[in-house]
Amino acid sequence: MLILVGDNPFHGVSHLSQERARARSKDVLNPEYAAYLVELSVESGAEGFMFSVDETTLSILRLLREKEVAKDLKLYAITPAAYGYVRLMAPMGVSGLAKSFAKQVIVSGNLKAVIMGLKGAMFSDPTALLKSFLSYEISRIKSSSGKHMVLESVMLHEIVTDMALALDLRWLFNSYIKFMEELKITPGLETRNFTYLISKFREWGINLNDIVIAAPFNKIGFQMAPSRIACERALKLLPKQNVIAISVLAAGYLKPEEAIEYVKSLPNIKGLTVGVSKEKHANETFKLLAHERPLKSE
Repeated sequence: MLILVGDNPFHGVSHLSQERARARSKDVLNPEYAAYLVELSVESGAEGFMFSVDETTLSILRLLREKEVAKDLKLYAITPAAYGYVRLMAPMGVSGLAKSFAKQVIVSGNLKAVIMGLKGAMFSDPTALLKSFLSYEISRIKSSSGKHMVLESVMLHEIVTDMALALDLRWLFNSYIKFMEELKITPGLETRNFTYLISKFREWGINLNDIVIAAPFNKIGFQMAPSRIACERALKLLPKQNVIAISVLAAGYLKPEEAIEYVKSLPNIKGLTVGVSKEKHANETFKLLAHERPLKSE
């Protein structure tokens, strides 16, 4: 079973409450300390890093690269970093945000992203715009991580995934999966509607073999929509182990021992993600997870 470090604590995110997030040490919001926690987690048994693509996590990747402590670290990148874009949109507006993004793409020097972006704008081609954005994000990740980390998957953020499901945007999923496969990167989807996603993909005939899905799985059903039982049933429908369990600690309600015991009982789980905010957590949690994992990593 693949064990990943999550990045929520590095952004001050708690899925239980904002008060709890603010109560965490401010040190964890410092990229240098966050990189140190990732390093400790890797030394204790973690094999990869799941993160939203923004300046904080890109700084963490650069620090890990400079330290040369994370060779062959497996990266699972989530994009877009929706909350960051929402914060920027408040003062800028939609048009201002679009102009800012276009400027960043041009300044990056990513010719492929620029060409596809121009094509999308000139011909109102949403697929070209999607490819332009993904190319830009991938270039940011690779320039920050260097050659020794492995970009295993680029995953669509849950807001994009779940909105596209609700709007029946089959074309978006097909275009995204095809483009990722052309780049030889595993397509990934983060969702809070796992059961509905599996149902729609089966209805649309989209091959579930070819993607990685990140979704909540924990024994109390926290964030598992519409219910824990429904998600467990949908999990059994998958053709292979391609689900990464998130929210396994139910925002800190469960102990790591309880979390791993439950996840081990499930079929088709590829791995799990746990965020840590203290050195003690990094050492103890990942040593326990590595010791208790039921299967070898894929």
